[in-house]
Amino acid sequence: MEKELEREAYTLKDGGNDGVVSIADDVVAMIASIAATEVDGVASMVGNITNELMSRVGMKKLTKGVKVSVIDGKVNVDLAITIDYGYNIPETCQSVQSKVKAAIENMTGLDVDVVNIRIGGINMKV
Repeated sequence: MEKELEREAYTLKDGGNDGVVSIADDVVAMIASIAATEVDGVASMVGNITNELMSRVGMKKLTKGVKVSVIDGKVNVDLAITIDYGYNIPETCQSVQSKVKAAIENMTGLDVDVVNIRIGGINMKV
């Protein structure tokens, strides 16, 4: 319960007598991560060294490589991805931006302002 309180949450709907609907930032980050990895040419998300080590011991975190923040009611998403060799980087990134924006807006009702992408590596297919 205490860990739940540490996470950032965004209010989606204040229903008055019906209650409040809020969503944790990890949920928005997970939506972004899943949407990004569904795009052809995206090999994986890139996390920091702690996330990479934890994934090697079996503790996978779906939100690695994703940072979500809300500024003035607009969602800003920062993604770090690995792209498969041979794919056009600008086209692939544009597809990722569109897919992530649409997924977050459709699933949460939040407005996405920007989706920034950092290419963290190239996946060389063997």
